[in-house]
Amino acid sequence: MPVENIIKGKVHAICISEKRGTEKHRVESAIFKVNYGIEGDAHAGNWHRQVSLLSYDKVLDFNKRGADVKDGAFGENLVVEGIDFRNLPVGTVLSCGDVILKMTQIGKECHSHCAIYKRMGECIMPTQGVFAEVIKGGVIQTGDIMTGKLPPNDAPIRAAVVVMSDKGSQGLREDKSGPKAEELLSSAGFDVVERVIIPDDKERIKRELIRLCDQRQAELIVTSGGTGMALRDNTPEATLEVCDRQVPGISEAIRAESMKYTKRAMLSRGVSAIRGRSLIVNLPGSPKAVEESLEVILDTIGHGILLMRGTDGECGR
Repeated sequence: MPVENIIKGKVHAICISEKRGTEKHRVESAIFKVNYGIEGDAHAGNWHRQVSLLSYDKVLDFNKRGADVKDGAFGENLVVEGIDFRNLPVGTVLSCGDVILKMTQIGKECHSHCAIYKRMGECIMPTQGVFAEVIKGGVIQTGDIMTGKLPPNDAPIRAAVVVMSDKGSQGLREDKSGPKAEELLSSAGFDVVERVIIPDDKERIKRELIRLCDQRQAELIVTSGGTGMALRDNTPEATLEVCDRQVPGISEAIRAESMKYTKRAMLSRGVSAIRGRSLIVNLPGSPKAVEESLEVILDTIGHGILLMRGTDGECGR
């Protein structure tokens, strides 16, 4: 759905909870701290989900169906009237007084159904809520005006790194390929929004890729590990099952270059594919292979990602 470049709304409610697992309650004003969240809120911290936001219009629609929920019942920090957060892209900058927030995630995974879900059969926070980090601190009061500005077309490409390793995820082995991938991506101008390490479990890999594509809206996801012929190497299958289109030339180029160093490169089953507007590229699990692979593709894949953004020209000579 198209949206205007500048969006405006009004803060209907500010909600906090002093302890995790307890329902949030309204306060008339709150102090927002840089790279932390709301002072006194149990969900604040040095992570990407520092502040949660929900559109008041969505709450009203939900209550018309008999939900009868109060502000804060969904675990939201800010309820804002007039802004449809769900249709804004990650990277949107929200300003309210002196406070500046930057959207980092759309929706969330519901791990355990809350009382609202059990009563209504659904909960709108996992699908309609968004999260943000605090870029500039200050005070927000109920009734304050909030404005939103969409990210520019030339914003850095958002990237994420996912390492598949049973031992690494248990802390039994130091992961070096993930930091190497993050270092190379950052040096090339990509905005690395997240780096995670997970077990070689197919369903877990699928969930993580879906989250990074759909909720974090990472435009490039580089995976490391799980591309060989061992029985626990599930990364290519997991990638293909969550994607819509393949980009075989990327993985072909990686294997062709790797064959110059070792014939074992022919055993790599890594794939490259697209989910929505996110490109997922499977790389081998060693730091050296990660470096060699990224050197092959980094100067080219940016063009493809900008094509998906709709901000770059076609490939014709």
